[in-house]
Amino acid sequence: MSTHEVPRTLMVEGFRTRRSYGFGGLSKSATMIGAVILVADGLIAVQAPITLLFTLPVTGLLLALAAARRHGMPALAYYWAKVSWRRAAKVEATSYRRVLLPHPYALDLPGVGASSTLIKAHDPTTGRAVGVVHDRTSGRMTLTTLLAPGGSLMAPTGSVQSSLRTWSSVLDAMSTDEQVKGASVTIQITPGAGEALGDDVKVRKDPGAPKLARQIIDELVRTTPHATASVAPWMSVTVDPNASVNPPTDLAEQVAEALKVVDSLDLSGTGTDIMRRATDVDVRRLVRSAYDPDTFNARDREFEDLSWSECGPQAADDGWEEYSHDGGVSLSWVLREMPRRPIAYSVLLPLLAPGRFQRRITLSYRVLDPYEGEAVLEREISNAHQRAQATAEVKGRAKYSQRADAQRAEAAAAQAAGGSQVVDWTLMVTVTARSTAELPAARQELERAVKATRGIRMRPAYGAQAATFAAGLPLGYNPLVKD
Repeated sequence: MSTHEVPRTLMVEGFRTRRSYGFGGLSKSATMIGAVILVADGLIAVQAPITLLFTLPVTGLLLALAAARRHGMPALAYYWAKVSWRRAAKVEATSYRRVLLPHPYALDLPGVGASSTLIKAHDPTTGRAVGVVHDRTSGRMTLTTLLAPGGSLMAPTGSVQSSLRTWSSVLDAMSTDEQVKGASVTIQITPGAGEALGDDVKVRKDPGAPKLARQIIDELVRTTPHATASVAPWMSVTVDPNASVNPPTDLAEQVAEALKVVDSLDLSGTGTDIMRRATDVDVRRLVRSAYDPDTFNARDREFEDLSWSECGPQAADDGWEEYSHDGGVSLSWVLREMPRRPIAYSVLLPLLAPGRFQRRITLSYRVLDPYEGEAVLEREISNAHQRAQATAEVKGRAKYSQRADAQRAEAAAAQAAGGSQVVDWTLMVTVTARSTAELPAARQELERAVKATRGIRMRPAYGAQAATFAAGLPLGYNPLVKD
């Protein structure tokens, strides 16, 4: 059996996790906090030396937890999040039930979508309606573009290289536009999309066709709902219309400014085709069908009269590792670590392969402007060399992994100096089962898909299931965009 070898020119690399310099396995901030606590312990001990019997063990335990790792994060952060989640669950703050409340609360979505509202705008360039999600707290606006991805696995190497270069140009345009705060690309795979194909074939089938041909078609129609899936990709761009020399004065001008900024991002040549800007009905469908998958194939008129709050769940429970909502139970995982070796451009293909359950894969981006990117890389180089130097002073030589990490930081700086962009990004995957009984099978399917990528490490979004679930929807929430 032959295997397909990906050309070196189609391998991607340069992934690196930010690492600050601190004592031992501590971060810089944890080291400073630990130093302050130790000084405070000493000052207290001057008046009451016996307090050291209590303060030193507690301080040592906290520092040990901050230095230790659990699921790729500091153990102290993990256990603190678990304690906070249990406190919230005890007072039922993790449960949501939509009830009739006075204005304006009746119009709000739960969680991170509470400050958002949906605006139906008119796009003068196309003459069509556009759905704009407005964050009333920050003033940012999010516009979604529906995409139709083209296959690249069978495409010539030159075509794939051209698509990668074009996407790099899109990121470059984001980095130099102060109004673009972030973007996300989501691909939603819903299994069992063959029913619509069966209806179409039934209408078009010729009763006078040969018997063998009709038998083959009937067999294909019978098996297709179990072998196909509906793929719905979209890209959401978050814009701050007020981050300009002449800020808009009213809401209509802000929407027009946001449309102008998003129209300046040209996705042609990136390996995908643009279907259209998502209308307000499209946005309602994507959000509502995520919470209730049974409505995914409903007709447009069933979404036209939905208020924005009705697009959310009727009831939801945010668990430690799962999120229960109207039409099922969802599991959301987040990126833990990317491979340190070069990987193929098709590395995410196992996650995009159809399975038994609906799956949503989201890549969130925040492109740093050239000056901020240069400062970040220079700081990372200094931190890497300081860690290696500190280890060398204690053990006589630096660890090989530390020297390799410093080389990767320098290589990233060299690429940025040559015109590459520095991008903060993360990967999120959500799988939805129809019932709690199917949850183990959904978890197993997700685990196998992640392992099949051969290098990408992910973990459950502990205590943040509802927020991660919402990050994959066109709600205007991007975890990388900060106020």
